[in-house]
Amino acid sequence: MDYDIAIIGGGPAGIMAAIASGETSNVILLEKNSSLGKKLLLTGGGRCNITNNKPPKKLLTFFDNKNFLKTSFYTFTNEDLFDLFDFGFIEEDNNRVFPESEKSIYVLKGLEKHLDNVEVRLNYEVTKITDNFIINDEIKAKKVIIATGGVTYPQTGSSIDNYSLVDESKTKIKYGLSPLITKEDLSAIAGITLNDVECSYKKSKVRGNVLISHVGLTGPGIIDLSSKISKDMDYDILDNNYDLACEINIDLMPDFSREELKNKFDKDFQIKGKTQIKNYLKNFLTNNFIEYFLNRINISPDTQLSRINKKSKNRLIENLKRFTFEIVDFNKDLAKVTIGGIDTKNINPKTMESKITPNLYFAGEILDLDGPTGGYNLKIAFSTGYLAGLSASEKD
Repeated sequence: MDYDIAIIGGGPAGIMAAIASGETSNVILLEKNSSLGKKLLLTGGGRCNITNNKPPKKLLTFFDNKNFLKTSFYTFTNEDLFDLFDFGFIEEDNNRVFPESEKSIYVLKGLEKHLDNVEVRLNYEVTKITDNFIINDEIKAKKVIIATGGVTYPQTGSSIDNYSLVDESKTKIKYGLSPLITKEDLSAIAGITLNDVECSYKKSKVRGNVLISHVGLTGPGIIDLSSKISKDMDYDILDNNYDLACEINIDLMPDFSREELKNKFDKDFQIKGKTQIKNYLKNFLTNNFIEYFLNRINISPDTQLSRINKKSKNRLIENLKRFTFEIVDFNKDLAKVTIGGIDTKNINPKTMESKITPNLYFAGEILDLDGPTGGYNLKIAFSTGYLAGLSASEKD
């Protein structure tokens, strides 16, 4: 059967492309899974952090490729997104937006209600697209929108093979928003949260909570820093033979400078001389982390403040401001987004159409676009998906 538009991939970008084009065009949406939106259901820990509600101008400053995203963000705004649903949303810290129900299934079902004019074919894996847009030797379309996502969360259908469906140039493919695996076994202190610390790698700094896991570090501060680490490293997932070893530093007391800590400690160590260092540090550090921290820097937790010499005090201050972890790898199975993809230099940002292949469009994570945690990546998917669908349906 012939179609005006075939959309490959039933995630957020593909669904939105179908919504945008389905009213005026004969559209088929092809999804390899048995249901739509499998990755959407996982976002926000199942709560669905559907977008970030900063104004578009400010929102764009959080992306490396802000100029490319400008048209799509202004074409399909957060207000346009909210209008698709018959329920309300709540806004939390850092302008993160969730459905009032705090259940992602309601977002998916709300989107599916707008697909009445679209033929949805599930359990359909696209393995071949010819130059004249014949899909798997049976479906012919005038235009094709590829919204197959990246390579993260392969259990949702993501695959490196999606990049080879068409002959388009791509950048190096990397892991993004990933927990980090440490060289040191941290299982003895797993579950501890370091609140409001500053994580750094080279010149990149991210402030947020850090959660210690059995294999390493995670939490918002680490997740966002991981993308900066990944972009800095020269590797490609396709190579299978790469070394991701590096060091990161955590400022455990970012509201104090080294000089301020020195002055405070000089004063407090005299006034509270009989206090044990492990008890004194309860004013600054998570309780369960203190003994691990002190043992790492070779200061006995039971030492009284008055017995800590100048050298030990300097070592204490330095490690409070720059506590180092050796990183050996990304926790790849838990990476949230893909960095890299179809090169946006060859995509028209005003339409999402390929500059190389007429009538071929791209949307969402398959493109070389990514943002931090907090609803930014779903914003990319919805806005680029809508623009691709709208453009494909309007073009003669």
